[in-house]
Amino acid sequence: MHISPIAHFRSPFKSKFGIPRQSGLATSVAGEIVMHSDYCNPDFVRGLEDFDYVWLIWGFSGNKRETANATVRPPLLGGNTRVGVFATRSPFRPNKLGLSSVRLSEIVQKNGETVIRVLGADLMDGTPIYDIKPYLSYVDSHADARCGFVDTHQWHELTVVIPQDIEKQISSDDLEAIKKVLALDPRPQTQTETDKLFGMPYGCYDVRFKVSGDTLTVVELVENQD
Repeated sequence: MHISPIAHFRSPFKSKFGIPRQSGLATSVAGEIVMHSDYCNPDFVRGLEDFDYVWLIWGFSGNKRETANATVRPPLLGGNTRVGVFATRSPFRPNKLGLSSVRLSEIVQKNGETVIRVLGADLMDGTPIYDIKPYLSYVDSHADARCGFVDTHQWHELTVVIPQDIEKQISSDDLEAIKKVLALDPRPQTQTETDKLFGMPYGCYDVRFKVSGDTLTVVELVENQD
């Protein structure tokens, strides 16, 4: 079977660094599904506006590895414990397919282009989208389901400190999203050195920060020239 993208994703995340590890963790992060020309006919999305959430099937375009291992090391387990790849949502999979549930914000039809605006996505800018399906709570939600190692290992969020002079440089929407993404601790789990300077690309900014204990402090905001 051959599959081709039907759309691509516009995201403030220009690299893999900082992307939330699951969709829905940073609900204020906005993104856009830009339909390719063959799928801009409004009939393709007729009725989709009546759903609050959609499933996206997409490709891990940032994963350049040609082969997949049987086991991977989930960040939630500290990056050291190995489990089977099919027991995780790791990008290092045989077919490099991702699955995300995102909140539908609006559908825009303009100048022959179809754009679906969503919130809470965990996709990098330029990610290929292979399919879109409506989220159906009566079959897609299982409140009492066991969730493996996720049940016993929860993310510990950081306290985020952004000085007022830096906050003033950011729009209120971007500020809320950046704070939530930083609270999730975007660092690789093996990088825990105190006071090491990290840089997270987000939209037109490079957000530079340090972490000490449970506190993440933004020390500089650099506007990208691209």
